[in-house]
This record gives sequence, structure tokens and C-alpha cells, in this order.
Amino acid sequence: MPYPHVLLSAAVSLDGYLDDTGPERLLLSSPADFDRVDEVRASVDAILVGAGTIRADNPRLLVNSPERRAARVAEGRAEYPLKVTVSGSGDLDPAANFWHTGGEKLLYTTDAGAKRATALLGDTADVVPLGAGLDWRALLTHLHDVRGVRRLMVEGGGTVHTQLLRQGLADELQLVLAPLFVGDPAAPRLFGPGAYQGGRLRLTDTRRIEDVVLMRYEPTAPGTGPLETAADRHWLRTACELAALCPPSDTAFSVGAVIVAADGTELARGHSREGGDPVVHAEEAALAKLDRDDPRLPGATVYSSLEPCAHRASRPVPCAGLILEAGVRRVVTAWREPDTFVAAADGAGVLAAGGVEVVTVPGYAALAQRPNAHLPH
Repeated sequence: MPYPHVLLSAAVSLDGYLDDTGPERLLLSSPADFDRVDEVRASVDAILVGAGTIRADNPRLLVNSPERRAARVAEGRAEYPLKVTVSGSGDLDPAANFWHTGGEKLLYTTDAGAKRATALLGDTADVVPLGAGLDWRALLTHLHDVRGVRRLMVEGGGTVHTQLLRQGLADELQLVLAPLFVGDPAAPRLFGPGAYQGGRLRLTDTRRIEDVVLMRYEPTAPGTGPLETAADRHWLRTACELAALCPPSDTAFSVGAVIVAADGTELARGHSREGGDPVVHAEEAALAKLDRDDPRLPGATVYSSLEPCAHRASRPVPCAGLILEAGVRRVVTAWREPDTFVAAADGAGVLAAGGVEVVTVPGYAALAQRPNAHLPH
């Protein structure tokens, strides 16, 4: 399902505490970093905080710069991003700043919470019930499909950050480290305990901002089940971009593939017709770069812009067979193979019959099809 790009933003002390401690709030960020946050807010379509943050901090969540607001309007966007909160109970203070500043407001809640929230808030906010419980995937799908949100900034609190990271739904973490020790055992920490995805995050940027340091991270470890994660989308996008490197052909698809270990280490990549071989396939090219006995392969995920082939005339073993022989047990693809060259191709079926978890992410189909636009499909 298509989701917005989810950006988690937080400031934290050296001993791991968030900056909303006590009745007199301790501000960890510097003035220059507050301006950076304002810039990020101006760039996104929506800002989300949990109900606990509204109760504890009473934030306004505005774009403070008149110039940035004017630029949004000039681009045809609303002056302020959509403001979003989440509450299972729907028990929210209708006098909170959140509801009376900025632009549109949106509350996601449960069926039971929707009745209470509607009675409390009236027409102050759009109230969207998600069923008996709060489902983050349903929430993100609604934001993307119904409200047109493509970039979502999540400013807290710790419970929301924890849930999104544990479910593999955070595309990016922007973390500001302040040169302070808080030491209050009652202060909230950035993340709570739980089962997080394994692997190291990728550090994509560091920046000194006065006396604080901004660090940007992306998750790398593949998902482990039938649901796509943010890291899955990153690697699948990489595979689709590799397809653009293929020498053009009127008799074969242009496909890219990446093999990623369970800890997020890229093992190999390949693309169709790589290295001057006119018939090599992307998955075949990538697998050929690895030792067949590599112990990381059984836990790895193969990302392919097109469903691995189940039939081919140019080689004795199709790509689905090569993947099974390698012991890989998870494949993520963007596009099911059309009947252009092989009728009723079903590489996904061959893989599933061999015990492989096959995840299709149709939101990337258009990107996978782009280098194949000249072919009938």
C-alpha cells in the first residue's frame, strides 16, 4: 500500500531524554535548530503528534516564518501543513492550542473514541475512526490516499516514535543531540522498550547547528514478513533505479535487483544485460557476484523491480529457480510480469510454492515500468 514518507523528528539529551520534561519545559534545541525545524515543517504536507504530547506540551505546531508560509501559498499549497494527532480514547482538551492555531486539523481514533472526540471537538477537527483499535498502516494509507499527504513529519512523543519504528514504518529519523544531561528518572525517553527491527541504521547526514548536532538516519534492515517496511521501500526503489541502467531492448525487460542481508548490509546488485551479456537477468547478475555457500543468503531479501522469471529460453534455470537454489526466503518486487514475452508467467507462484515469502509493492510499479515504456504490456 502507498504510504507517505515518514520523518521522525526529535531532540534528545546526552543521556537519552526528550525535551519535554517537567512543568517548566527544558528546551534542548538551539535557536538556530528551531529555525531548521520551522524549515522542515514548511516543507512537509502534514505534522503529527500524539495526544500525550498535546496534553503535556500544548504545542501549536506552526510554520512561524511568514516568508516560508508565503512560499507554500505561492506553490499552491495551504499556508500551514495539515496537523494530525492520534488518540485511542478521543479524550482531548478542546481548548488546547493544537485546535485553534494553524490550518486544518485531523484526529485519528477508534470507533469508541470517535464518539467522545466528536462531542468534545465539534467541527474543530475532522475525526476519522479506524475501527476497534489504532492501526498505523491504515492511518498512513488514509493520509496518503484520501488527504494527499506525501511527506509526514512526526514530532512525538516517545510512544508514537516507538510504535512507528517498531513496525518499520519510519523512513527517516532526524535526531538532534544537545550537550546536556537531564538525569530525571521520571523524564520521558526518546524510545521505549520493545522488539525493534535488527540491523544498523544508515547515517546519511550530520550537521553542527550552534551547540547541537543534527544526525539523519535511514533504516536498512529488510522486513521479515508479508508486510512492506520503510527499508523495503528504500531497497526496492534502488532496484527500480538500477533498471534504468539497462541497455535498451525490444525483446526483453529492463530490470534491476539488489540482495540485502538481514542486518541491512547490501550483498550484491545487478541489472539486465549487465556487463555486455545480452541475455543476463538482473537477479542472475546479482546472485553471480556471491558465493553460493554465503551463509547470509538464507536470511537475505532479494529486491527486484520485476517479478523474477519462472520461464526463460536463454538459460537452463529461470531467476525464480536461482533464488530457490540460493536459499533466499524473501523476495520483494514492484511489478508482476505481464504477458509480453511469456504468457501467464508466475514467478511469484513458483517462489511461494518453494517456501519463499513474496511481497509485491504496487506503489512502485510505475517506477519499475518507466524503462520499459517502449514495450507492450
